[in-house]
Amino acid sequence: MSKKKEKKAGKRMKKKELVKLLLDFLHAHPTEVLPLKRIFEQLRLDTHPAKMLCKDILQELAEEGYIATAGKNQYKLNFHGVEMTGTFQRKNNGKNLFLPDEGGEPIFIAERNSAHAMTGDHVRIAYYAKRRGRQAEGEVTEILKRATDTFVGTLQVTKSYAFLLTENRILANDIFIPQDKLNGGRNGEKAVVKILEWPDKAKNPIGQVVEILGQAGENNTEMHAILAEYGLPYTYPKEAEEAADKIPADITPEDLAAREDFRNVTTFTIDPKDAKDFDDALSIRPLGDGLWEVGVHIADVTHYVPEGCLIDKEAQKRGTSVYLVDRTIPMLPERLCNFICSLRPNEEKLAYSVIFQMDGQAQILRSRIVHTIIKSDRRFTYEEAQQVIETGQGDFKTELLELDRLAKLLRAKRFQEGSIDFDRYEVKFEIDEKGKPISVYFKESKDANKLVEEFMLLANRTVAERVGRVPEGRKAKVLPYRIHDLPDPDKLDTLSQFISRFGYKLRTGGTKTDLSRSFNHLLNDVKGKKEATLIETVSIRAMQKARYSVHNIGHYGLGFAYYTHFTSPIRRYPDMMVHRLLTRYIDHHGKSASENKYEALCEHSSAMEQLAASAERASIKYKQVEFMQEHVGQTYDGIISGVTEWGVYVEVNENKCEGMVPIRSLDDDFYELDEKNYCLRGRRRKRTYSLGDAVTIKVARANLEKKQLDFELVKD
Repeated sequence: MSKKKEKKAGKRMKKKELVKLLLDFLHAHPTEVLPLKRIFEQLRLDTHPAKMLCKDILQELAEEGYIATAGKNQYKLNFHGVEMTGTFQRKNNGKNLFLPDEGGEPIFIAERNSAHAMTGDHVRIAYYAKRRGRQAEGEVTEILKRATDTFVGTLQVTKSYAFLLTENRILANDIFIPQDKLNGGRNGEKAVVKILEWPDKAKNPIGQVVEILGQAGENNTEMHAILAEYGLPYTYPKEAEEAADKIPADITPEDLAAREDFRNVTTFTIDPKDAKDFDDALSIRPLGDGLWEVGVHIADVTHYVPEGCLIDKEAQKRGTSVYLVDRTIPMLPERLCNFICSLRPNEEKLAYSVIFQMDGQAQILRSRIVHTIIKSDRRFTYEEAQQVIETGQGDFKTELLELDRLAKLLRAKRFQEGSIDFDRYEVKFEIDEKGKPISVYFKESKDANKLVEEFMLLANRTVAERVGRVPEGRKAKVLPYRIHDLPDPDKLDTLSQFISRFGYKLRTGGTKTDLSRSFNHLLNDVKGKKEATLIETVSIRAMQKARYSVHNIGHYGLGFAYYTHFTSPIRRYPDMMVHRLLTRYIDHHGKSASENKYEALCEHSSAMEQLAASAERASIKYKQVEFMQEHVGQTYDGIISGVTEWGVYVEVNENKCEGMVPIRSLDDDFYELDEKNYCLRGRRRKRTYSLGDAVTIKVARANLEKKQLDFELVKD
């Protein structure tokens, strides 16, 4: 470039551009004292106006305390004097965040200051002096612990090298793979790649292929890729399966002698039609004088899986079974979950049971927790049980109808005492033999589902109370509880203000029961109204996530002071923990278990539950995109289901598939996010796109690689 052209470029440089150049240069030399002359030279500021503008900016930064003067015309970055540790969160818009370990406001980390940190990494940062009118900012100085070093993506292979192309925002750049690290990977295949190094000056990390998943686009490949992306297993270790094969299924005379015998009591299971692992059964028999005995029988998994054995270690690591659209990745080997432990019809099975004696009004007169032997008389699907409830005809109609009647009384009482009535549906796909989705249907919770749910809730609550409710002055023994905290107060206030414009009220103070009843009144009031979906969605977002802990704070959503998970040990590790501790405390009058050990297990189980839920959502999203590929160009009615700074999400009414209308396609105005009011608002014309608004969209694109549907609004 000639000097003449350079001068011309310097004159044209805007302040915003020069600020960015200057900050990039300062951050590239964070500890150096930089003379003004060197700054001019490095930024190629040759013209008088450019130099003056640079001096003005430096003066402003010094006044803000963002930089310090170190003598005449010498400058250096001004660290706040604080080093902090915390978690790094990468954003695909470059506005990365640091979440301090001690809590408090997130700190902005510009991409240039991220030191190749990835989402979830535990890092140390230097905290800068805050610029006036700007958010707090810092720079990653050390990566203390990587969240992960393996990534899933699609291989792009050339003659001499390759890249792994990732769609994951955890990683800012594709991974460079030398030819000798390809491990036989071919162009277009999905693979798992491990990062070997990421040199300071290199744009891309360097990695090696550790596993080939298969050709991109094939169903098995894509499901395995989703599991690998979340660090979840998709095969079962051979050693654990071999250990399971050696477990005898026979029930010994000693087993029988140590248990209550329920083999002659009417017992049945009610499960989804495609279920193979039946871990709960219900029994019922009349006791005379209008009294009933109801048994909740749970597969006695821990009888077959001792603590610390190979199978137990694998189950503990997994934490839960994972349910993708087209498959289940079980927590236990198939021989245990589908055969030995599963409460299959007409087979004698070992169970751990909660037995209730109740009157005709579903009042619990007494209960006991005992090891039993049972024999299920019938395997009902939910649909079959629902048919009996609706028609009053069919197998075991007397028992089913009585259980349904009692369950409805229990349910009504539960809501009266503070349980919140969120009634949701699930989206399911009919898929062909190749895994391709051919239709969508909705799974609603009907009376048969609610019947099972009510007795499972009752058993879980009873078990938690048995251990947790102790006389005043005594300390309860350690137990993993299922806890659910009160809604976030700020979110509750925002929700209350938001719904007031629709004429609804919500309490934001008072007891837990006051808040729950207020929520139930709200949900009842909006049923059938056009704003129902909107208000239900926003209400759910105000809630905290339930988790496991030995420190009991109760379950706000259910309105229970004591609650645990006891009823699904085939698919949840916390239930296995609870079974073992109950046996220790009730049968052997054992001492309390280690609080630290079980809290660590609770934290791990909660984390694995979240990962499994994320993988499940990703598989649903993939199938939605795959299904909608056949419908690109078609128009649908939908509602706005999410509002973000980069666009609005729309859920199609007909099939509940969700896609995004990017903000760039809303070209009639400049739209800004109004977080408090859940809407995008046009700056000039004030038009709004709000959560819950009815819209018509056209399917513009379906990107399977990104699991992304792009919609366009059909203008009125």
